[in-house]
Amino acid sequence: MEPLGTGTIQQELSTTVSETAVSVSAHTEETLSHGHTHTLYAEPIFSWGDVVITNTLLSSWIVVLGIIVLSLIIRISLKHIPGRLQAFFELVFEQALELADGVTGSRQKSRMFFPLIFALFLFILLNNWIGIIPGVGSVGMTVSEGGHETFISFLRGGSADLNTTLALATIAVVASHIFGILAVGAWRHINKFINIRALIEIPQRVRNDPTVLIVNPINVFVGLVEIVGELAKIASLSFRLFGNVFAGEVLLASMSAILAWGLPIPFLFLEVFVGLIQATIFAILVLSYLSMHTSMEEH
Repeated sequence: MEPLGTGTIQQELSTTVSETAVSVSAHTEETLSHGHTHTLYAEPIFSWGDVVITNTLLSSWIVVLGIIVLSLIIRISLKHIPGRLQAFFELVFEQALELADGVTGSRQKSRMFFPLIFALFLFILLNNWIGIIPGVGSVGMTVSEGGHETFISFLRGGSADLNTTLALATIAVVASHIFGILAVGAWRHINKFINIRALIEIPQRVRNDPTVLIVNPINVFVGLVEIVGELAKIASLSFRLFGNVFAGEVLLASMSAILAWGLPIPFLFLEVFVGLIQATIFAILVLSYLSMHTSMEEH
């Protein structure tokens, strides 16, 4: 028997490693194909004419319906002598207002922003949690893709869809500008970003103060940078929320694939906490944007 050359040994080792990698990849794909899929995009579950309904959209509708029903129940049960449910929500509202006061510095502003901020908080919180409720993710359908059967859950947290978080961030930033225009006036608010006033002042003040030839163009440039900052707010809000919630779903799916009994429980409680923290951070950031844009200070 002739000894194998170095090239032959390397070739056989490479072939063995490749076959092993393919086998492991196929086994992993087969294991995950019978479990829950966690793609970056929302999975369509049915269509209504030309409108495609995804699992994240369906979850968002259910969350909105739940918030409406809960609001009506609280409204109907309001009494001069509060019961347990009313007392609980009064405590929650009071604590939320005190937290908002720490950001706005004014109870009047906190009350003005509270309906929008608390609605965003509830919507995001319930969307963060709906995807990790035990048993919810197991309700779905199996579809065949490329010869493999893939399970798609009917309900997936809306926050795990970048379209939802991007829409929420856009609404929040646009709302902050609307409140800013209403509070300080359109002219003052626009000049925070497109400093027309600084350009107009140059010919009026250049004789008495030549430094305006340098200072005012810088102020105009700073305003244009603020526009980029507003766009960055949308990206920051949307990607932060999406990234944390999506990563949590992938983590739970990975732990369930390793050992379905017992192992995912600590991570499940962790994701409950993360969902609460992310909803709170989103609400506080939006509240700070609203507070800044409604401030009369120019500097």
